[in-house]
Amino acid sequence: MQLVYVDLHVHSTCSDGYYSPEELVHFAKQAELAALAVADHDNIDGIERAMKAGADNHIEVIPAVELSTQWFEYVDMHLLGYGFDFHDPYLVRALEEFQAFRRTRNFQIIEKVNAKLTGENRRPLDPAEVQKLAGGTIGRPHIAQALRNAGYVNTNDEAFERYLVPCNVPKRYFPVDEAIKLIHASGGIAVLAHPPYVTRDRKKLELLIAELVELGLDGIEAYNNGSGLDDTDWLIRLARQHGLVVTGGSDFHGDPGSAIEIGRGIRGIRVPYDSVTEIRSALRKYRNSHS
Repeated sequence: MQLVYVDLHVHSTCSDGYYSPEELVHFAKQAELAALAVADHDNIDGIERAMKAGADNHIEVIPAVELSTQWFEYVDMHLLGYGFDFHDPYLVRALEEFQAFRRTRNFQIIEKVNAKLTGENRRPLDPAEVQKLAGGTIGRPHIAQALRNAGYVNTNDEAFERYLVPCNVPKRYFPVDEAIKLIHASGGIAVLAHPPYVTRDRKKLELLIAELVELGLDGIEAYNNGSGLDDTDWLIRLARQHGLVVTGGSDFHGDPGSAIEIGRGIRGIRVPYDSVTEIRSALRKYRNSHS
């Protein structure tokens, strides 16, 4: 029997990815995936475009978003939302406010990078050119790309080390309880993204998951780039203990030179279609209990 695979965590030019929603669907078709979720950072602008392209290419596209959250000592903890109404006015307004802050932040970073470049007797970056590279919301990888294009650095890692980390401007985060409520209010389910990047201490992660379940968490991204086979198995068992959905994805951004491909993350991780089935089931249960 031929196995069917999906990718439920990719990024487009609507946040910090290098490819448009339509291109991502095209790549998913080339990879023979059955389903795709474009989960841009705090941004839902690419969902409708991805869904139209998916319909044209016979690829199932699930509405998704990746929210930047915070919960006590856990800063920049990412929460994935799936299956929500992306036209919900409350959700749209909340994300528009978040994006307005993000736009301001990224231009502030460019200003600080340019001050550093001027101090090095180098020509500053043109913000309009960075915007053109992004093709949507500017992210730090787009500024890194502009630094590479100018010949100031050779790699993204070098760009971050020399410019983007020293010139960083603090991000804004949703409190995780508010983020879960936001996803639920628009009819979706909430999944903790790449748990090993939150903490690699399993005891702490067990306690955190239990706390998040009390707040309404619906799932865990067990198939992720931070997990080896043993980690994935452990996360699946942890999800089952709490009755949570198991999801996964490549976290594909399209960075030049990255080993990550759509449908295949680090170490070749692949996500079975069962994850989509679980998401659909959880969405039905949630909607039936709130109808």
